[in-house]
Amino acid sequence: MPTHLVWFRADLRAHDNIALAAACRAKDANVLALFIATPGQWRQHDMAPRQAALLRAWLNDLQHSLAEKGIPLIYREVSDFAAQLQTVQEICQQNEVTHLFYNYQYELNERQRDRQLESILKDVQCQGFDDSVMLAPGSVMTGGHEMYKVFTPFKNAFIKRLKEALPECVVAPAVRGDVIADLPELTFNYPQQAFNALLFPENEKSAIAKLRQFCKQGAGEYDTRRDFPAIEGTSRLSACLALGVLSPRQCLHRLLAEQPQALDGGAGSVWLNELIWREFYRHLMTYHPDLCKHRPFIPWTDNVKWQHSETLLQAWQKGETGYPIVDAAMRQLNETGWMHNRLRMIAASFLVKDLLIDWRIGERYFISQLIDGDLAANNGGWQWAASTGTDAAPYFRIFNPTTQGQKFDAEGAFIRAWVPQLKDVPAKAIHEPWVWADKQRVTLDYPRPIVDHKQARVATLAAYEAARKA
Repeated sequence: MPTHLVWFRADLRAHDNIALAAACRAKDANVLALFIATPGQWRQHDMAPRQAALLRAWLNDLQHSLAEKGIPLIYREVSDFAAQLQTVQEICQQNEVTHLFYNYQYELNERQRDRQLESILKDVQCQGFDDSVMLAPGSVMTGGHEMYKVFTPFKNAFIKRLKEALPECVVAPAVRGDVIADLPELTFNYPQQAFNALLFPENEKSAIAKLRQFCKQGAGEYDTRRDFPAIEGTSRLSACLALGVLSPRQCLHRLLAEQPQALDGGAGSVWLNELIWREFYRHLMTYHPDLCKHRPFIPWTDNVKWQHSETLLQAWQKGETGYPIVDAAMRQLNETGWMHNRLRMIAASFLVKDLLIDWRIGERYFISQLIDGDLAANNGGWQWAASTGTDAAPYFRIFNPTTQGQKFDAEGAFIRAWVPQLKDVPAKAIHEPWVWADKQRVTLDYPRPIVDHKQARVATLAAYEAARKA
């Protein structure tokens, strides 16, 4: 009897899991599952404690889901990826594993680990799958067989491929044996911070229900509601995708079931675009591994002379910049581990273009806080805001934090929710509260702006222009 081992990584689900389905296809196979925690590696990658807590919750849920089907989950904790290789080798030997199944991860370290593993396991047949994407990296290329560097033509080619053939979802495996009882509680030696279970589902069943609800009620209005942080206009499913409790194929099929015009630019198409942005950054990272090495996509931007001010950086991190929309955004991140997408752009632009602080410092801070931390998406977003990446905003496009607040939180509802010191400031004045305070001769328990935006804009343009000429 063959023994099939499924190595779970960032794909903590039983439904539409390609590696799991492949391992269970042979009815005579003995199927085992494996998860190896790597706290040392997570520290190197600055995993957020809230994301670690979410991972633990979903890992325990996965253990129970597999146990109901008679599939035991072997759990190990080691320091890093190098130790993972030895652990997998030992487990394969101990259990006489004939086939190893896993879903690809596209980050550089993970890809190197998998190549090493395949060379080490001489007597085990290894099978990897493109599971965390709708379409495999390399399947959406230019006419010259190169990776797209601009999103819109990539999106158009991507949608054309989807119209030709939708990627299929695979069903959860059938019961393979007796239910496994008395399961241990799984945990790991890594800092964990409680998350809000009303906002982020604690198990796969809840995640699927949240996806269904959003596609039915929210996806059709997403384009008109998504930019306003005071309302629940986004899906909040990014954490589910980052750790793989949902697959992008599930999102696609559920979206098309509820919003059938999404592929043709109708209702739901803007949320589909967001799913394709996620694919774009994953495909890019596969073809440009330097993105995993803290390097900009546009080489000359590495010449920018950044400011090094711990005082300014801490003001940004704590939400004490004196710009209400920026501060509300940062306080939301610090308090919940999540930030509204429009605010991610505003906060990132402020750090880079107003404070002239290296985008990599902001990228690292975000990943250390985000419950939906994902290297490809986080790096792509930061490089877009910093004008250093592919498809980036031109370096002379600089967000004005005051007008951004006026446009997307006109009445200040979001600001008041996260910056209570401004709760008594009138809506018309809330985006420049210091002006109102001076006129009213009142003292606010809130800082004045740490930089003048107009002056900062001039300095940033000069710094980028000097770097470009250099």
